[in-house]
Amino acid sequence: MFEPNAGTHPTNAYSQFMVAYETRLQTDPRWALSEGSRHFEDRSAVHDTLRRVTARLNDLGIPYAVSGGMALFHHGLRRFTEDVDILVTTEGLRGIHDSLVGLGYLPVVAGGKGIRDTQTGVRIDFIISGEYPGDGKPKPVRFPDPSGVALEHDHIRYLNLPTLIELKLASGMTNPARLRDLSDVLELIRLLALPPAFAEQHLSPFVREKFLELHRAGASEPAGP
Repeated sequence: MFEPNAGTHPTNAYSQFMVAYETRLQTDPRWALSEGSRHFEDRSAVHDTLRRVTARLNDLGIPYAVSGGMALFHHGLRRFTEDVDILVTTEGLRGIHDSLVGLGYLPVVAGGKGIRDTQTGVRIDFIISGEYPGDGKPKPVRFPDPSGVALEHDHIRYLNLPTLIELKLASGMTNPARLRDLSDVLELIRLLALPPAFAEQHLSPFVREKFLELHRAGASEPAGP
């Protein structure tokens, strides 16, 4: 477990006024509906959190790449998400906790990797380079150093498309609880009209056949009304 430096933990008095974003979504349906609309206009609290934290990481010089739902959003698969996922190194994570916790951000849990934006209540989860997607067990695909897989757009660095797809395939293939990752790849194949050659050109042999299987499945489904 990641252990931030002593002295970075906020006081209870500081944290008790912050409402977790996901809690507000669940308890305030009218606000949740309007927040969902704002999300697809790039104006939601999640978008605000993404812009704010990546600006801080840029200022700190910490390598990172946005992953998860917000990376999908960037690549054209626009769906609602209630958190921000960011790929960093172990050293980068320590720098984040040293520099940000207590200054607009709080740990989600003491001793954990994630932090929460105290202005929006949105959770920011960190994925560590070198770890393995899906079941967490060693495999030919692992989370890479963000410096080599980031694509910058509007001053925000996102996972490039091949890396995002490769990681999602490895995740969904090895963890039944992550089957949504395979669905995401299928949707990206359809949305971006990715050809079968994408597998050979960009993906690890470990996940190529699964990509081609999804590609065949997408091609065989009848068109909607």
